[in-house]
Amino acid sequence: MGEALLGGLIAQGWAQPDELAVTETLAERRRELAGRYPRTLVSDAPQAGVDAVLATKPNDIEAAATALATLGPPRVLSIAAGVRTASLERWLGAATRVVRAMPNTPALVGAGVSAVAPGNSASAGDVSWAVDVLSSVGAVEVTSEQQLDAVTGLSGSGPAYVFLVAEALIAAGVAEGLAPEVADTLARETIRGAGELLVRADRPPAALRADVTSPGGTTAEGIRVLEHEGVREALAAAVAAATRRSVELGGS
Repeated sequence: MGEALLGGLIAQGWAQPDELAVTETLAERRRELAGRYPRTLVSDAPQAGVDAVLATKPNDIEAAATALATLGPPRVLSIAAGVRTASLERWLGAATRVVRAMPNTPALVGAGVSAVAPGNSASAGDVSWAVDVLSSVGAVEVTSEQQLDAVTGLSGSGPAYVFLVAEALIAAGVAEGLAPEVADTLARETIRGAGELLVRADRPPAALRADVTSPGGTTAEGIRVLEHEGVREALAAAVAAATRRSVELGGS
């Protein structure tokens, strides 16, 4: 996710490659990044006194934040799942303003969606900065920190729900006699096209669904089965379960 942001910031002209710096502790990964971004400083030590994005795994973030604190970053954007701003502020120190975000993996192709929430000392300007950074890889919403658990359950985990639907559609197509590669293409392109239509059309999802659901037709029969099998309830339960897990991880 950190590399997705780096690439997005450069591609969108938010910054020049030589205006950014990357900290990576793994030597092999440093070599990879240096090869892909030759004009960007890639090192094993963070820079002093500059704004920073913490893109580590949750298990590593305390050590990363504690090390960063000694260098006095003015503000920090964290994209580590489940790590509360109170913890970040404690590790980074009172002088650092913190904004927390929950992006999702489509950011890797510039089509993500993120939510940002300010810490106690973050200003409106700090939130705007975080929104600008994350806008390089997709859409951004501003929420309260309390709402980030629900954001995690919906959009943070949401791509995996869609991928599961893709798996099921491919398997169903093969079961109905389609060649695997044909079923794969049909499922991928159907999801891509439906997503594009949903984003571009200024209409609610229910209206778009109604457009292709003729009474007594094939789609109507498929929707009837999905409703009978409890697809809505299953998705609601999945979002609720992921939200609860985010709360649990944040309290651990």
